[in-house]
Amino acid sequence: MTPNLVLAIDQGTTGSRALLVDEHGASLAEAYRTHAQHHPAPGAVEHDAMEILDAVRAVVGEVMAGVRSDQVAGVGITNQRETIVVWDRATGLPIAPAIVWQDSRTAPECEALVAGGASELVRSRTGLPIQPYFSATKLAWLIDHVPGARARADGGELAAGTMDCWLAWNLTGEHISDVTNASRTLLLDIDKLDWDPELLALFRVPAALLPRVVSTWETGGLVGARVTGLTGIDAPLVAMIGDQQSALLGQGCRTEGQAKCTYGTGAFLLVNAGQTRPVGATSLLTSPASRAADGPVDYCLEGAMAVAGRAIGWLVDDLGLVSSVADTSEIAASVAGSDGVRVVPAFQGLYAPWWDARARGSVTGLTLHSTKAHVVRATLESLAFQTRAVLDAAERESGVTVPALKVDGGVTRNAFFVQALADILGRPVVCAADAEATIHGAVVAAGIACGFWDEAPPGPHGATVEPVWSEDRRDDEYADWLRAVDHARGAIPTT
Repeated sequence: MTPNLVLAIDQGTTGSRALLVDEHGASLAEAYRTHAQHHPAPGAVEHDAMEILDAVRAVVGEVMAGVRSDQVAGVGITNQRETIVVWDRATGLPIAPAIVWQDSRTAPECEALVAGGASELVRSRTGLPIQPYFSATKLAWLIDHVPGARARADGGELAAGTMDCWLAWNLTGEHISDVTNASRTLLLDIDKLDWDPELLALFRVPAALLPRVVSTWETGGLVGARVTGLTGIDAPLVAMIGDQQSALLGQGCRTEGQAKCTYGTGAFLLVNAGQTRPVGATSLLTSPASRAADGPVDYCLEGAMAVAGRAIGWLVDDLGLVSSVADTSEIAASVAGSDGVRVVPAFQGLYAPWWDARARGSVTGLTLHSTKAHVVRATLESLAFQTRAVLDAAERESGVTVPALKVDGGVTRNAFFVQALADILGRPVVCAADAEATIHGAVVAAGIACGFWDEAPPGPHGATVEPVWSEDRRDDEYADWLRAVDHARGAIPTT
């Protein structure tokens, strides 16, 4: 029997998903499992890599129930990107918890590198600023703080990688990472698509730790890797792609200037920049969007926002203002405006376009008239204001115009938020029919590699939401929110 199925794995920040589709892209089975979030200190965020691996195996087992292994033509992986794992090559066990992309413990080290004049070198080679968001300083921190780890890393006893790499090692035995993930470490030259010796020395990362860099998808499997580390699977690993680049692919943004924003734990706005690397971007990130086999690289500009869905969870789980996430839309819509209440969700600093790791979350403009509805509304609106700041920077720094924004992710199920986003951006917002566009991108990449389709077919789209605010209201409220951002960054005294 000719294999006619693709298995896609989405290893995300809060959970892991598996999806089985046929050669036409029709979904046959899906499963999801969460994993714990660990916060051992302020600004620190960790994951148990073994728990994640167990979750991946569990969800794959669920979707493969009753399916023969010879029916699977290929496996595609998409994943949270900058989260870094270090493990023992002999035992396969992590030497410490994985440090998550949200973690800001290495902010002082990053500030010291910037003060030492390293910013221009890093930006020119990697397309990225020196920030704790990325993997390099996390990796150096791990091998410096686990006893004996640096000597073992130098000696080649340890391996390291982002979550695609960790899964590939456990599922195939290969130590590989694709260009979209490797480019987020601060260690990859995104023109040469290889680890840069000068950057390795700057960040004190031994080359012996790092995986081989491969294309995003390849017919026959990435470096011939076969998935044998999953029960009932013996198929090639044909694709690996970072989650946000995967969502760009899954949303069908294949033309220069098309843009999407994914709202999950954080929010990530990507603009397709074509096959010429953008130059001159200072507040956004430049990364490979994908690379097919050994062909040319497609690049993207990205604005990352550390907090999106997590801010809504904060309202429910931490403040107890709302009984459920689903209730936030109705409560926010119960008031005509935030009445001057502004929320800046800088719980782990501010990412694009400010890149201020020292900023902290704030709620300003409270009066005795303020109610929980105003705070809930201001929190949802803050996610839209963040998006406008990033989109304005993208248009300014790339020279392209984004006529509409495609959106996906769990937060886009919130009707109030999507309308607020259209109002604050002043342009249509096109919702994905399936909020999980990230895993759809892994399906697309794997399907291309398996020969199921020649192009990346976009996922179906849902409603298009048009703005209703006047231009004056839009600009006035945005300007007021920017003043709240200045407070959160300490630029304006709060008293």
